[in-house]
Amino acid sequence: MKKTFTPNRKFRRKYDRVFRKDPMAANIFLLVCEISNEKGQVKISPEELAALLVTRFEDLGEYALQGRPKK
Repeated sequence: MKKTFTPNRKFRRKYDRVFRKDPMAANIFLLVCEISNEKGQVKISPEELAALLVTRFEDLGEYALQGRPKK
């Protein structure tokens, strides 16, 4: 049974830091964390990853976590 990904404070800080520099990279980072297994491995093809990106995010440049980014 796969546990759902719940970002902790450390993850949110890292996500916010990356988001300020490159929002698209931050959202790809978030998606990879969401689909990784318990060992942190992601076993999908680049094509599947691209399809998941389109499905998961309406706008890759938009903030994807609840709340607003800290300034």
